[in-house]
Amino acid sequence: MKQRAWKIPYEPPEVPTALISAGYQPLLAAVLAIRGIDGVGEAEEFLHCGIQTLLDPMGMRNMEKAVARVRRAIREHERVAVFGDYDVDGITSTCVLTDYLRSQGVDTTPYIPDRINEGYGLNCDAVQALHEQGVTLIITVDCGITAIEEAKLARTLGVDMVITDHHECSEQAVPEALAVVDPKQPECTYQNPGLAGVGVAFKLACALSGDPVAMLRQYGDLVAIGTVADVMPLTGENRFLVSYGLRLLNTTPRPGLRALLFECGALDKEITATTIGYVIAPRLNAAGRLGQTMLSAQLLMTKDHGEAERLASELCELNRERQALEQEIWDEASQRAQAAAPEAPLVLSSDDWHQGVIGIAASRLSETFYLPTIMIRFYGDRGKGSCRSFGGFNLYNALAACSDLLEGFGGHALAAGLTIRRENIDRFRAALADYYRANPVESLPDLQIDLRITDPRMLSLENVTALGELEPCGSGNPKPQMCMTGLRLMNVISIGGGKHVRLQIEHLGCRFDCIYFSCSAERLPAHRGDWIDLAFTPQLNHFRGRDSVQLLVTDVRRSDMLPVCRKVLMGELPGQWDAAVFCPGREEFVRVWRWLASPAELPMEDLLRHVPPGMHPLQVCLCLVIMQEMRLATVSLEADDTLHAVPIEGCAKVDLNQSAILRSLRTAQRRVRDALMKS
Repeated sequence: MKQRAWKIPYEPPEVPTALISAGYQPLLAAVLAIRGIDGVGEAEEFLHCGIQTLLDPMGMRNMEKAVARVRRAIREHERVAVFGDYDVDGITSTCVLTDYLRSQGVDTTPYIPDRINEGYGLNCDAVQALHEQGVTLIITVDCGITAIEEAKLARTLGVDMVITDHHECSEQAVPEALAVVDPKQPECTYQNPGLAGVGVAFKLACALSGDPVAMLRQYGDLVAIGTVADVMPLTGENRFLVSYGLRLLNTTPRPGLRALLFECGALDKEITATTIGYVIAPRLNAAGRLGQTMLSAQLLMTKDHGEAERLASELCELNRERQALEQEIWDEASQRAQAAAPEAPLVLSSDDWHQGVIGIAASRLSETFYLPTIMIRFYGDRGKGSCRSFGGFNLYNALAACSDLLEGFGGHALAAGLTIRRENIDRFRAALADYYRANPVESLPDLQIDLRITDPRMLSLENVTALGELEPCGSGNPKPQMCMTGLRLMNVISIGGGKHVRLQIEHLGCRFDCIYFSCSAERLPAHRGDWIDLAFTPQLNHFRGRDSVQLLVTDVRRSDMLPVCRKVLMGELPGQWDAAVFCPGREEFVRVWRWLASPAELPMEDLLRHVPPGMHPLQVCLCLVIMQEMRLATVSLEADDTLHAVPIEGCAKVDLNQSAILRSLRTAQRRVRDALMKS
């Protein structure tokens, strides 16, 4: 299993005294300091942002035109279509605007295109069909900014179009619609360009109603779901919108969401952004992947509890079907990839894979094999592919370089789609491999560590509970990434049918349970009894009425302790972090002295396995060199890498506090500890 480089900060963060004095727990204060928040007012504004965070929707370019046209449709009882997208952002956008317009007495038709037969975005056939149904105004949500031809057709047919979108449009022509509302369009001065599609649709509803607070109460839950699912930055206005929506989900969920949460076994648990990302969104997405997107929209808009229960059951059944299809595709594709031992982008195809699911499987394959992955479903001689990048490889540029072998492609650097003829697939695979070798990228992105934990007691229940104030976490406000080094792996337990593992680790007398998702025991790069480094996010675990700290593992690597142990035995002190972590106390000296009751002579490799229980090899080596300094033992590292440690018989009692080495270690320890826990 390949290992990525860890970027661990060399110096501990300087935690502002003001935050500690204001009552912030040390761990939360440290994370805020790392993110550049050092004042109490700034921290309060970030953590507990209120209604004042909401921006005026009329500050968005063309919003005035959009409002005027929609109000005319309301006044004149026109037939309106809300045209969305088949992902969660598009579904929630469609529901917000459809429900609002219907509440105003407007005959409103929601239209979400079929993922497989129509694909993403507005299309001319749909515009024609809506015109024939008597629609005189089409409002797009979460799409439309590229609908140049569709806007022209609508104008020709006498159908007005209002476009609301949130996708990039800086280097392209803007459709000739009656109004184009997109915070990313040129000359738009709206202060939150990171709105999701549902956020823009919500802002239109706010502008129409003139009462944003009422709109929040009505649609805040849907705005939160769409914003989190579309991985929008959870800062500023978005953070408030999601926070408010989560409160609604936890207190008064609408019938459809209550039924869905009950069906998933999550109704009585705290609903967080993670719940949206891993429980709600996949089930809403499942309908679109299997060609039944309107099922999700009906669930979100129904006010009937009985219908909500039926729809939630159907949706969960669709999700189970999606999972089974995904697993079937994954099993076949991963076996084929494994057999090929790939060193270039994976290009796999089949006549049987489900088009709506191959994108998820491509993502899993790219993360498993650390390679860009393209999975293609063929229909006769023509195939449609889903592409996922890895390691910063620019997929869009790669497809452009191979475009002579494709019928079409689109997307961006990290994800894309393509169409290809069967006769070209082998040449395309070879051309893509050549491009990949000519444009090398890091095979694995670095793992950026926010904070190295030197004292495991920092991971107390109080400290980890306080980190909950950072919620909602996601894009722009990720969960803090931490690490500890030199831990003992006490146990490895397979869970989830072998797909995941539970780890039990020990560090300086503290033990923690850890969960490592999507890593089997076979793929874990360490075994029971090994010394490891652990990258993780701390979280609370609620079980049988008891709260405990659990570590959600991001990565594991073996601790290479021998080089630093050898350096210490040769007279070189460890760096500041290791000095702070492994500085021995009186108890450690007593245990090493007892360990030396008989002279030690063992290869350095064996030192890792024969240290006193609960101690770290580096602590043992530091104790030994201090004992030698204070003439309590003779210690040497021979040329054959054998450690000799012999207690000096009849030695006088000494004050270890007089050791220059120990004083230096304690100075480093105080400096790190004071930086993290000053009061």
